[in-house]
Amino acid sequence: MEVTTIISFYGVMALVGIVVIAWFAIMALASFFADSVAEGFAGIRERLAPFALTAAWAAALLATAGSLYFSEVANYTPCVLCWYQRIAMYPLVLILGIAIVRRDIGIRIYAIPLAAIGAIIAIYHWLIERIPELDYGACQAGVPCTQKWFEEFGFVTMPFLALVAFGLVITFLLIPPRAPADDDFELDEDEPVAEDES
Repeated sequence: MEVTTIISFYGVMALVGIVVIAWFAIMALASFFADSVAEGFAGIRERLAPFALTAAWAAALLATAGSLYFSEVANYTPCVLCWYQRIAMYPLVLILGIAIVRRDIGIRIYAIPLAAIGAIIAIYHWLIERIPELDYGACQAGVPCTQKWFEEFGFVTMPFLALVAFGLVITFLLIPPRAPADDDFELDEDEPVAEDES
């Protein structure tokens, strides 16, 4: 498959990711001002909760696959800041995958800070691509961090893809996640249990 096709695919995925993140952010903000929005948003979060861990893992996996493709197949040499973002992203695939298997919703405590650190690095990297004067020596050797290997839609570059992926991981983990059928068979303690009358 052509590199340009992969770039276009990830560019479109970035736009979809932006819409998802923006929608969740707007709904969360609107929930503070309107009870009806809060109720509706709570219902949506409840329905999405069983899939939150899987969605976060899928975002991290797609980002990891893309970064490996661009470096190993397209031969785009990663800069120092790219490596820092990889250090934050790659473990997310593993720890979120394990969390899915173990049905461990407590993974948010570890995954959200890791994704947040990666997002901050990605924002800085994306900014210095546009304003090289902001580089205070983060990339003194090797490939310059201002190098743009591609740019879709006038703003989607490699660090922007990473930023969207980190943002999606954080968004999905804030739903908050829960395993499917966690409370399907839990009895309400106040509800009397029917006795067998036979």
